[in-house]
Amino acid sequence: MSLIEFRQVCYQLNRNQLVSNLSFTIFSGETLVLLGRSGCGKTTTLRLINALLLPTQGEVRMNDRSTKSWNAIDLRRQIGYVIQEVGLFPHFTVAQNIAVVPSLQKWERDRIKHRVTELLELVGLEPQRFKDCYPHQLSGGQRQRVGVARALAADPPVLLMDEPFGALDPITRAELQREFIRLQRSLGKTIVFVTHDIHEAFKLGTRIGLMQTGQLVELGTPDEFARSTYPEAQEFLKIWNF
Repeated sequence: MSLIEFRQVCYQLNRNQLVSNLSFTIFSGETLVLLGRSGCGKTTTLRLINALLLPTQGEVRMNDRSTKSWNAIDLRRQIGYVIQEVGLFPHFTVAQNIAVVPSLQKWERDRIKHRVTELLELVGLEPQRFKDCYPHQLSGGQRQRVGVARALAADPPVLLMDEPFGALDPITRAELQREFIRLQRSLGKTIVFVTHDIHEAFKLGTRIGLMQTGQLVELGTPDEFARSTYPEAQEFLKIWNF
């Protein structure tokens, strides 16, 4: 079932066309990986989904409704957002960070407490040990897990992830990739995942969309992508087959 749709979307900033003519559909329950070099428009595309940016032409539709017609707060309640830098509030404990959105939505205290415990267990952090810690007391991988828990706190149907594991060491990154696969199998969220790492794309993606100079130039399953003859895809596949 179609959940998010791009219809001839362009985004221009200061006369620079950052993305152009994006037309594709994201289906409910899939993990779409946006792959490409730095500056190709991956993050811009991601931000067009949760209306951090609005198209200068065309439209992005969520649940068959243009993001321009949504109340931005209501739209973002449908979408969890995880970035590389995590963005935890340094003066909040782990529990308080996870509870931000449920608190804004005026959940009851006991419900929030239960949700925090549930999510810490889900992302592999022992609640009694970690709930009262502050971000500076955690490792990079632990902070990233808290970031994922916070994005899932209000149980949004869509999760946007912008190179969430890019700053981590290879071992921690591999551990979190395995955790991500486990979470997706158990939760069935619709996920859009940005990366420049072809190995990560093949490991995590239901489909892979390749971006180049602001355009989506290839879109398909990992098996379909592996057979692509498009020149930019071939450049990435050389790395994958190395």
